[in-house]
Amino acid sequence: MFFLFSKLLQFVITPLLWIVVLLFFSLLTKDDKFKKKCLRLAFGLLLFFSNAFIFDECARAWEIPATPYKSLKKYDAGIVLGGMMRYDKKFDRLQFYRGADRLLQAIELYKRGIIKKIIFSGGSGSVLHPENKEGFLVERYLLTLGVPKKDFLIENESKNTHENATFTKALLDKENLKGNFLLITSAFHMRRSIDCFKKAGLVAEPYSTDRYAGPRSFEFDHLLIPDVSAIYDFSNLVHEIVGFITYKIVGYA
Repeated sequence: MFFLFSKLLQFVITPLLWIVVLLFFSLLTKDDKFKKKCLRLAFGLLLFFSNAFIFDECARAWEIPATPYKSLKKYDAGIVLGGMMRYDKKFDRLQFYRGADRLLQAIELYKRGIIKKIIFSGGSGSVLHPENKEGFLVERYLLTLGVPKKDFLIENESKNTHENATFTKALLDKENLKGNFLLITSAFHMRRSIDCFKKAGLVAEPYSTDRYAGPRSFEFDHLLIPDVSAIYDFSNLVHEIVGFITYKIVGYA
């Protein structure tokens, strides 16, 4: 039930939906004052959420900063959270999303000898296709890259961050794997993730990847020119912040 609710909430809190609803109301209403208010608010939201500079500053305030290599020690395992790929049945290949940086960073840490094992946690986040479990795809990918089976573990039943934490903890207990762990996920997702893992009784150091906030820029286009990608990025950020608050309320984090 919570999984379905989270998917519905993700749709409802999308900034673009708010703008469309306001424009829709402005077309339906016969009240000129209300029409003007809807149009002004829709226009204001559009300018706000399409501003790359504003998004960059919001992301910088929310994201957990990256960790320099020199600050890292040796870890028994790096825990990678899913949400990065799908299987293209037609061409029999994996198609990666932006979140694939999580796995790529983990592989580099493994090759550098910073982490001894890679633990991947991720099942299917789809309501319609629960059989498409991401863990199977990651296992195939790691074997293709030549990572020995003994050096990685796969958890492929989790559907959200709460289950990532609880199912990973259960897997580690089953394998009797203890020691120092590095939690590897996107910078904007790290706040919720690290709290979920603490709640599950698994302490891990954060290693942020896939950062949205880049170097602060005051260039004209970044400051003033509307950017459609900022609307999409804001949707992800709003979803994550609302998700974090929701997890706190229900006791998942």
